[in-house]
Amino acid sequence: MASFRKVALGTVAAAAVGAGLYFGWGAFNANREASKAEDSQAANDKEVTSGVATKLLWGDTHLHTSNSIDAFGFGVKLGPEEALRFARGEEVKSTWGLKAKLERPLDFLVIADHSGGLGATQRLYEAPRFMIKDPTLLRWHDLMHEGQKGRQKATMELINAAGEGKLAGILPREEQAKGTMKIWTSHTGIVERYNEPGKFTAFMGFEYTLMPNGDNLHRVVILRDGKPRADKVRPYDPQTEGTETVDKLWDYMDAYEKNTGGKMLAIPHNSNVSNGLMFEMVQPGGGPMTADYARRRAAREPLVEITQIKGDSESHPFLSPNDEFANFGDAGWELGNLTMQRKKTPDMLAGDYVREALKRGLAVEAKTGVNPYKFGLIGSTDSHTALATSDEDNFFGKHSDGEPNSERASQAQNLGTREGRFGWHYLAGGYAAVWATANTRAAIFDAMMRREVYATTGPRMQVRVFGGWDFSDKDWSGDWVKTGYARGVPMGADLKAGTGKPSFLISALKDPEGANLDRVQVVKGWVDASGKLQEKVFEVSWSSPDTRKLVGGKLTPVGDTVDIAKASYTNSIGAPELRSVWSDPEFNPGQRAFYYVRVLEIPTPRWVLFDALRFGAKLLPETELKSQERAYTSPIWYNPTV
Repeated sequence: MASFRKVALGTVAAAAVGAGLYFGWGAFNANREASKAEDSQAANDKEVTSGVATKLLWGDTHLHTSNSIDAFGFGVKLGPEEALRFARGEEVKSTWGLKAKLERPLDFLVIADHSGGLGATQRLYEAPRFMIKDPTLLRWHDLMHEGQKGRQKATMELINAAGEGKLAGILPREEQAKGTMKIWTSHTGIVERYNEPGKFTAFMGFEYTLMPNGDNLHRVVILRDGKPRADKVRPYDPQTEGTETVDKLWDYMDAYEKNTGGKMLAIPHNSNVSNGLMFEMVQPGGGPMTADYARRRAAREPLVEITQIKGDSESHPFLSPNDEFANFGDAGWELGNLTMQRKKTPDMLAGDYVREALKRGLAVEAKTGVNPYKFGLIGSTDSHTALATSDEDNFFGKHSDGEPNSERASQAQNLGTREGRFGWHYLAGGYAAVWATANTRAAIFDAMMRREVYATTGPRMQVRVFGGWDFSDKDWSGDWVKTGYARGVPMGADLKAGTGKPSFLISALKDPEGANLDRVQVVKGWVDASGKLQEKVFEVSWSSPDTRKLVGGKLTPVGDTVDIAKASYTNSIGAPELRSVWSDPEFNPGQRAFYYVRVLEIPTPRWVLFDALRFGAKLLPETELKSQERAYTSPIWYNPTV
């Protein structure tokens, strides 16, 4: 029957052609897909996403495929379709032929390929040699055809050129713009096909890669919209546009929303390698930050990516000397900027880390009335393998050469041509957790805009926080989530002035397939009467409270069950659930403040131990073998004038 149908359709098509009526089945399918996309966009626009957010959704907002200039250059062969299939839970083959599959599918994905040079390395690789006139491009073309080492060398030189602002002079602007648009419209078609409201959400997005002298000022840009609107713009590239300040990206976002009726948001990431530029106290070019500039930044950038493969950006021991857990994910990335073109000095650290930025935001608000750094916290991978995995025992690396093997943990990992970092400095993280009303573009995007989100370094802990003025332990006996919304505000919101001290309903459940919890902490930041930025970490709830006590303000360690030789641990310590109603014992009703929750797991093996077990990998002496993975919630802000 199938063969007959195929023949019959062919006969009908042939007859139509003979009659001069045939317009092509491809055109018919294209029209049908376009109509479907228009219907989807209309439904998205009408969707109401307010109300109690009951769905906890897990995703990656920062994934690269072979369309990214560096990803293809380093060897990745997987494109957007494989990335989406993998995120949905299907098995795919990695670039080097390994079977790759998530144990648990994701709920949403943003493929954020670099707008700068979108698809350029693949086009260069495939171009006939005689057509390449530029000597630098010809050199890179030849290197890429020498094999993997040549591709790596060419790509590192390319990244270096981008950091030095020379890439735009090498890649022809008009040709690159045309190539970008062709790839973008093809990409949006793939994303649209894989978007299934209620089951799996595929977002349109790209990465904006501003990188003056190697200082990372990158943003992921996410659209609330589908293909009909996405195709009306070209991903914004600071290299081809010749712009050096992020406010030009905001202009682009403004224009998109005005011209299409759509919506965009931007998410800064890897502030830890910005050399102090990501969270400055002044405007680009110098001068005090104005209220207008602060307002634009807060509106356009409601979130920040606090953790990912290229390290963790929460804090640093130099900034938080009293926080014993402030060094997580700092190793290697504290040496310099993204390309190591500039070494880092201590005075740069305050502009590199999120906790300090949250404090700086309060200081700017005290002067201008607007907080530019009022952002929610998420994690994502920034994987350049098209594989969105954050599991320590299923880590496929940053680039294709970082797929599971015996050497990757000890290999030099140079983004650019300067050394300084090694494979073990990469983290197997993280993920974005979103409390939404539905698994749709509209609901997830709107949850991001209201900052009802949190970050994890990979595990899927369930964390909820509500701030109010009269919460008590009695609230746990009923529908405490409903109570939290009714008498308070969720993570990411503003707590208006009230009577007494603010109280917080805090609940944390372990990853059902992961490690027990060590403790729950509240991180508070404020500006004191003299204008000095302050912070304090409060221990709120912890496992084994009968035996573990606060000694000198420090909590007795939870213990350690990690077996180095077996890359294993046991849940004989820790707790599956921790919750508390906590009130700020040092509350000052006249001071601006923020509160976010940090949840720590018990110690577990890092991915490097799995490499040692599986491949006999020889690790460098300083390699960190285990860690305490964690979650960071979006803050709740208190402003006495609101």
